[in-house]
Amino acid sequence: MNPILRFCSSSIGRKWIVALTGLVLFGFVIGHLIGNLQIFLGSSEPINRYGAFLQGLGELLWAIRFFLLAMLVLHIVFTVKLRAESRAARPVNYAVTNRRATSPAARWMLLSGIMVFCFIVFHLLHFTAQVPAVNGLGRNFATLTDGMGRHDVYRMMILGFSNPAASAFYVVAVALLALHLNHGIMSMFQTLGLNSAKVRPLWEKGGPAVAWLIFLGYASIPVAVLTGIVK
Repeated sequence: MNPILRFCSSSIGRKWIVALTGLVLFGFVIGHLIGNLQIFLGSSEPINRYGAFLQGLGELLWAIRFFLLAMLVLHIVFTVKLRAESRAARPVNYAVTNRRATSPAARWMLLSGIMVFCFIVFHLLHFTAQVPAVNGLGRNFATLTDGMGRHDVYRMMILGFSNPAASAFYVVAVALLALHLNHGIMSMFQTLGLNSAKVRPLWEKGGPAVAWLIFLGYASIPVAVLTGIVK
């Protein structure tokens, strides 16, 4: 058998694929958050300049998008495969389940991941593809431009999050993302072998802290728009 196929078909190989793709996606989540938080810098200039920089990447931007999409698909597919293998190895449920042995975040990993994927589809249609029917306002965000002729990302975000339903969905989705990361960060570094006695407490305590800081960062944007802090 081809070594790559052998690696992908083994339980250890699949865990590594889930961990490595998760690491890439985690990096994107952090980078995307840093970019979005520029909406709080007092004017439209920083985030519109950031948006123009990304658009200026041209074909490279699309290559990055397809790469991230591939990472996401691989992460989901191999996570589902690992879960199916786990269930197949224990086809009959135990009479008594010790739920204290696993955290709620660990038990809800698959479901929270699926819900986050559904949100990503919505988010791409909302702000990337900018489909008017999705934003609930009937507005074509693609036509928004600032005084320098750049796409007005600042105004697009304010209009998009001025829809309470879209903002509520966004906040719930990033809460599920944080729940997923709560366990995922620790699991990822454990799979990669970075779980020695010295660093394990760092992931056990720091992982959930980072996950919920990410939630606060992302959720602060629609909340700030709805409350008029950003306008």
